[in-house]
Amino acid sequence: MDLVELYKHSNNIQEFEEGDLIFSEGDAGDAMYIVLEGEIEIVALRRVFEVAGPGDIIGEMALIEEGPRTAAARVKESCRVVPIDEKEFLFMTEKMPYFSLHVMKVLVRRLKEMDLLFN
Repeated sequence: MDLVELYKHSNNIQEFEEGDLIFSEGDAGDAMYIVLEGEIEIVALRRVFEVAGPGDIIGEMALIEEGPRTAAARVKESCRVVPIDEKEFLFMTEKMPYFSLHVMKVLVRRLKEMDLLFN
């Protein structure tokens, strides 16, 4: 699924510079983000465990389970992202089943990576 192509003309694009925090570990989460350009480090327990780039999603757990964020997102290279709130997320999962499958695959991969990294 080409999320960059799907969202590149969004009216809700946000831009961040190197070193900016998009969200911090422990923050309340009300959106996930689709990376259109640049790179974002996913940091948990002060360790970078992934670098997300164009087409990747970050912060997806916030829309699946309520609770504080389990990781931080720090901009490695200036980026453009599109926030996806709960309303958009529910719309996408209902209308585009492949979107749901894509999010599930990302979530499973990250959980496996975190398990290997921290155990």
